[in-house]
Amino acid sequence: MTRFAKRLDQIEMSGIRKIFELSRGMTDAVDLSLGQPHFDTPPEVKKAAIKAIEEGHNRYTVTQGRPDLREALNADLEKNFGFKKGLSMATSGAAGGLFLALAALIEEGDEVIVPDPYFALYSHLVRFFGGTPVLLDTYPDFRVTPEKIEELVSPRTRMLLFNNPANPTGIAYTKEEVAGIAGVAKKHNLLLLSDEIYSAFSYDFPHESMMRHHEETILVGGFSKTYAIAGWRLGFAAGPEEIINKMSMMQQFSYVCAPSAAQVAGITALDLDMSSYIEPYKKKRDMVYEGLKDNFELVRPQGAFYIFPKCPRPEQTMLRKTLDAVGEGADQEFVRRAVENKVLVVPGSACSKNHTHFRLSFAASDEDLKRGIDILNRIARY
Repeated sequence: MTRFAKRLDQIEMSGIRKIFELSRGMTDAVDLSLGQPHFDTPPEVKKAAIKAIEEGHNRYTVTQGRPDLREALNADLEKNFGFKKGLSMATSGAAGGLFLALAALIEEGDEVIVPDPYFALYSHLVRFFGGTPVLLDTYPDFRVTPEKIEELVSPRTRMLLFNNPANPTGIAYTKEEVAGIAGVAKKHNLLLLSDEIYSAFSYDFPHESMMRHHEETILVGGFSKTYAIAGWRLGFAAGPEEIINKMSMMQQFSYVCAPSAAQVAGITALDLDMSSYIEPYKKKRDMVYEGLKDNFELVRPQGAFYIFPKCPRPEQTMLRKTLDAVGEGADQEFVRRAVENKVLVVPGSACSKNHTHFRLSFAASDEDLKRGIDILNRIARY
């Protein structure tokens, strides 16, 4: 029998991937599970990538990314994120940036405060590098506050992992809230790893970057969500020079560099106005919230393209089997029933210690959203 590294012991198959397995072979399903935009890649970006490939931009680039991409990226970071000093680098997706940051900064025994619910990758990566994820319970409103952080800080706390706007809850933070969170990090000399991949999707007020408030912020973002190129794996990281240099060194011996043609196309992408693509998502947010609020407990999202409803309590539904009998949480049972009715959503326990909610992505056509809402409401009332 093959012996595997112990670091893999606490890593499980993604709950999102489990949905793929459940839905295999299913036709005519309403897929509200995926974390990617429903619109297609802008034609200008496609053409730039094709041209780059045809012109031979298929070799390795320098590890930290093409100089012309980083120049364009720095201008965008300064305008939209308040980036003034430090370095930036191209990464293999935002996930690649998270991997490199934690690889460079976290070691055995370090504690990392992770708001719960969280993007599934966070806790796994912290453990992978020997750290301990300390979950900050944000239920029921899903908001991180200075007071909640203070309760968890210990002598071993190394970092706060912050996500704004947040996956899976859709919570976004105001300037005052971000400043308050940054203040606690400064007080305790904590690093801040800020995942702002959904920055373009902020519906009720302008996106406020942590980088404007805390110099020790390592900002991670990417092109996947804003420009609908998730499969191209192009992201970025920016922050203090000494940290980005170490992350670049790690990239030399892991990803090597971000995909070459994607880097060239990224320059074109940064020059586009994406508002016509993104503005309809506010309407989709409203459609889903208004459509579900009578049958589900839920918080109105302010950003990203997710909503995180609470599953109907088991005793409120006519389940044929008790949850104890099937060994499931309320979220898994509800998602299983949704899949049986051809609606794909993600169990909340894929991104939380709790088994009480489910994640719905409204990055879908209006027709699919209406159909999905009707089916989910019918299940909730059953």
